[in-house]
Amino acid sequence: MSKHFIFVPFLLFLLSFSPQASLAQRKSKSKANEATPTELKTSPKLVVGIVVDQMRYDYLTRFWDHYGNGGFKRLVNEGFNCKNNHFNYAPTSTGPGHASVYTGTTPATHGIIGNDWYDKVSETEVYCASDTTYMSVGTSSDAGKMSPHRMVVSTITDELRLHTQMRGKTIAIALKDRGAVLPGGHTANAAYWFNGDDEGKWISSSYYGPTLPKWVDDFNASGIIKSYKKPWTTLKDISAYIESGPDDNPYEGLFETESTPTFPHSTPNLLNKNADFEILKYTPYGNSITTDFALAALEGEQLGADGMTDFLAVSFSSTDYVGHKFGVNSKEIQDTYLRLDLDLERFLKALDKKVGKGDYTVFLTADHGAIEVPAYLKAQRIPAGYMKWDSIRTQLVPFLQFNFGTREIVKNFSNYQFFLNHKIIKNLDLDPADVQRTIANELLRYPAIDRVYTAQQMKDNFYTNGIPYILQNGYNQKRSGDILIVLAPGTTSYSMTGSTHGSPQIYDTHVPLLFYGKGIKNGSTAERTEIPDIAPTLAVLLGISFPSGTTGSPIAEVLKY
Repeated sequence: MSKHFIFVPFLLFLLSFSPQASLAQRKSKSKANEATPTELKTSPKLVVGIVVDQMRYDYLTRFWDHYGNGGFKRLVNEGFNCKNNHFNYAPTSTGPGHASVYTGTTPATHGIIGNDWYDKVSETEVYCASDTTYMSVGTSSDAGKMSPHRMVVSTITDELRLHTQMRGKTIAIALKDRGAVLPGGHTANAAYWFNGDDEGKWISSSYYGPTLPKWVDDFNASGIIKSYKKPWTTLKDISAYIESGPDDNPYEGLFETESTPTFPHSTPNLLNKNADFEILKYTPYGNSITTDFALAALEGEQLGADGMTDFLAVSFSSTDYVGHKFGVNSKEIQDTYLRLDLDLERFLKALDKKVGKGDYTVFLTADHGAIEVPAYLKAQRIPAGYMKWDSIRTQLVPFLQFNFGTREIVKNFSNYQFFLNHKIIKNLDLDPADVQRTIANELLRYPAIDRVYTAQQMKDNFYTNGIPYILQNGYNQKRSGDILIVLAPGTTSYSMTGSTHGSPQIYDTHVPLLFYGKGIKNGSTAERTEIPDIAPTLAVLLGISFPSGTTGSPIAEVLKY
């Protein structure tokens, strides 16, 4: 055979695998996965943020067989499930939780270091959403004197408003004021919360405007809220609730006049049609009222009705009230989640009808998890217990007096942090770091305290994992205390009944994160995600700026484009 005939096929073979040919093939394949300019510019008509207060991740799996197909299961089966999602800071409580979800950062940056905290400037306790410079709207009480002014960075809702030249609407709703004010951000068109007591109506603050819109007044006057003043019975036969503990047990709280914490709950206050609407928060009916009001807002504000993306932030708070009262292993918490599942189903159906299926995006997460009742854990021979602050005070006060000549060197204790009196420290010519270290070493001797860190350690070190990483993300140099303590796993400073939260332990940090709808892939991941990742993920989806303090990262696996 001629050499020329051998060479030509060989040359063709080389050309077919040349860098240029390979590059052309890669370009061709990559184009198939690229979003078109139209896709990049097309945002959902409405983003719905759902925060379920005190929802542990395992509530998804534990009650799975009882859920219908239109609520939690719809979000999981048709959306994206981040199974290993965590709060990356402490304290894990409601105010910081909502702020972190919507700012894309942690208390170290956004400044909401607790529901309440000791303010070192005014030397008083402050509430995360309180603001006496504004007036209540819809009530004569002080319950509406609120604003987001203590949150020092922008939210994803703020950035969407800025991006749309304030034409896109933001409406925030929750039973709790902080569950509405903080997600709404600084630029919300409105935030509404529920004033129970003897009023039982939705209210707001003059921060958002001087009066309630007609649709809110109409809702308050409709009688819908009063219709929920009825006995609380189980949605299904209680014998089917095998995923929770016995109905009558010593680990649950009681409603007024009850002798046992058992179904049905039909106390006089719950049944009274004219007074004490506060009790509704401690039943699943509080979540139903929230759903009813959110649907009224969808209609009244015409959310998602035009080409400008709107944002509806909804927080379901009754899950927290029920968890605190009855505990995470109660029949009550199971029934609350089964009823919430139905509320989610009717909410999603309304979004389908009003906005259009495929035209809106939803995320669902929680503001913190919760611990099993320690008394119950102890009964199961699992290490657990209670911290009594009176016993610590009994030991600590003499120690302070002996070492520093005054007990007043400790000014305040809140959110598991000691605040020192720096004027006294200066007058005694002491080094603040030495004082912090001395007291920290003493506290470490006390049985229920597992770890102690100082403000100096928080400032001097850069932690990347574990408990100190979580504490550092919650430590704000201007607002946080001088000594941070961590209780032993399974230990709380709560009552002997009901569950609580606030710690950096995994039962308080592991919460659901579901994405669903326009621009969202179908799937799941077991890779770690963190709460501050939510806002930048939404920012990428919407093509808008990240909130000003963002420290989280977009979750790329969630997004189609």
